[in-house]
Order: sequence, then structure tokens, then C-alpha cells
Amino acid sequence: MTVGRTYDLVLFGATGFTGKLTAEYLAEHAPEETRWALAGRDRGKLEALRSRLAAINPSCADLPLLHADVTAPKTLDVIAAAARVVVTTVGPYIHHGEPLVAACAAAGTDYLDLTGEPEFVDLMYVRYHAQAMASGARIVHACGFDSIPYDLGAYFTVQRLPEDSPIRLEGFVRAKGVPSGGTTRTAITAVSRARQTLQAARARRRVEPEPSGRRVRLHRGLSHFAPVSAAWTTLPLPSIDPQIVVRSAAVLDRYGPDFTYGHFCAVRNPAMAAGAVAGATGLLVLSQIPAARDLLLKLRSPGEGPSAEQRAKSWFNVRFVGEGGGRRVVTEVAGGDPGYGETAKMLGESALCLVYDDLPATAGQLTTAVAMGDPLIERLRAAGMTFRVLKTT
Repeated sequence: MTVGRTYDLVLFGATGFTGKLTAEYLAEHAPEETRWALAGRDRGKLEALRSRLAAINPSCADLPLLHADVTAPKTLDVIAAAARVVVTTVGPYIHHGEPLVAACAAAGTDYLDLTGEPEFVDLMYVRYHAQAMASGARIVHACGFDSIPYDLGAYFTVQRLPEDSPIRLEGFVRAKGVPSGGTTRTAITAVSRARQTLQAARARRRVEPEPSGRRVRLHRGLSHFAPVSAAWTTLPLPSIDPQIVVRSAAVLDRYGPDFTYGHFCAVRNPAMAAGAVAGATGLLVLSQIPAARDLLLKLRSPGEGPSAEQRAKSWFNVRFVGEGGGRRVVTEVAGGDPGYGETAKMLGESALCLVYDDLPATAGQLTTAVAMGDPLIERLRAAGMTFRVLKTT
């Protein structure tokens, strides 16, 4: 469907904080023959970014600059028709994401984003999954810290357990980082829309088929001590990540006939766990009050983010404990700055994976494990992220 397109990939939102980091990653790591372009609303900002990229890689001096604006859907139709893969960092996606998903689903163009917004992902499934299936487009959400470490980490762990047996898997997340203005805005927007998120989830359940002859579910455990991380867990994390994991499990038979997943934040003592729960609850309550929500949204401006020094001190670590068929395996996925440095790497390598790697013939709304699986794991390993087995019994 995409043979003969002008560009292998187009990066939309390239002048935002994470967009710039992703553009820099591609400038350093995309193969020389890659035909890629920058897209956005502001020509001057795009030109400034191109100059910055040319200092990293002189061949970027000739990068095409494309006009694209979410308020002008025809501009998105143009870039979708011209590209094999379109990558977007323009959020909050619930406000800005749908026109590009629609354009890619119609054009048979692969689409990648960084969303961690369950409402957006569920609505896009309801509205565009069938069309993307028909056109051959692969619509892959959550291609950054949300949710690649968990989705591919679970996939990596499951493959080390016996086939055709029930599997119970838990993931324990530890991380240190500083959020950007865009991330803060997206998070506050998402938690302020709890009712709409629930409605979108219900709409998806009405149309999404259940796995045939298999059971897939989330484990809702209480706070407890996790020896594998030498840490206490909070209540299950209210993020999109566990939903992405179970969606991969629902599609891939390798997760076994009965798959259960629990997803937890790991902290060093029970007081910190209680504080994290209280803080999340407080944010949820405040985000429902318009005046308080507006104040929270002003804490950091869009485009503002952590310094290079702050990012250099940031890290993440996810440990998985999987049990099935009489075996137990402990694995680890780890890397540096989770929200920006590693997220730009994950998004950039996901795009290059779709462009260059031999992948399963899939279409529709997919997870990274379903769409890219082992080839993406190998790319991320080669790029410096850790996927390893710690213990098998």
C-alpha cells in the first residue's frame, strides 16, 4: 500500500520538547538512505531545528520541512499520503491526536505516538481500527516510556516460560525523572477526564472481540513488599501500561490459556507507598475542580522540560516476576532518562523498525509487542536499553 511514497517517515511535532529529542535521535541513528522529513505549524521553528540537526549530521541540512496543523485536517491528509510511517509527539492526544489517526487509517499509513491516555486509545480503536485493518495501516500507540518497557518486558518474560500453561506475571516499576510541561499537561488532562475515560473503555468493550478459548485479566492486588525489587509496592498503577500488556496477551497465543498481569510502582518503604497513593488521590480530586485544574496546568509551560543535567541523572528499572508451568523467571528492563532520552530512543527505533525490519503481516490498532516484538527488542538492546534474565527456577 505504501510502496512509492515520497518519505519513509515524517516526524510531526518535531519542534516540541520530546519532538526535538526524537529528531536529534533520528539525525544520529537513522540510516543514511532514510528519507525523512520534519512537520509542524511554524516554518521558522522547523528551520531552526533543521539547522540544529545539521550540526549533528550535515546531511540533515536538506531535510524537507512540511506544513501540518491539527486544526487543518487536509494538511495531515497530505503528509499521511506521502509517508510510509508518521510519528507524532503532539499532545494531549485527546485534544490533538484524532485527525492524524484518521488520516493514516484512511491512507494505509503506519502511525506511532507517545500517548499514555487510555481514553484516546480506546476511542481511536472504536473509530478507526476497522478502517486501518482494511487499509493495511498499523496504528501503534504508547511507543515511549508509556508503554514499551512493560509491553515488551512482559513479552520478553513470557517467552522464557513454558508454552500452553497458565501464566501469572507481575511488573514492579522504579524510576527517577523530571516531567516536562507537556507531560504534566497531558497527565492532568487525563486524570480530569475520569468519566469520559470510563465511557470510552465501555464503548471499546462493546466492539472488541474477546480472545477465543483463552482468558486474559488484570490482577488488582494490595500494597505489599516485593522482594524482587527490595521495595514496597503502591496499589496497582492507574496508567495505560497494564492495559497495553493485557491487549498484547489477548492477541498473542504465546501468553498461554490463562494470563494474569499485575502492575505496581515499587518504593523503598511503606510510608512512601502510602504517600504516593495519597498524592495520586489528591491530584485526581484537584483535577476535577476547574480552578484548581487551571492552576495545576500553569505549573509548567508546554515545551519546557528537564535540563540535560537532570536527564543525565534520571533512570528507570522494571522487574518482572513470571510463573507458569512449574517455572519461575525474574527479568529486568532498564535504561536511562525514562520520559525523554529513552522515550526519544524508543519512539525513534519504533519508527525505524516499521520502516526497515521484517515484521509480521498485521494491521489495525496494535501494541508494540504485536506489531514489532523481537525485532524492536533487539533494536533497543543495541541502542543501550537492558532486557535480561536475572533468575530462573
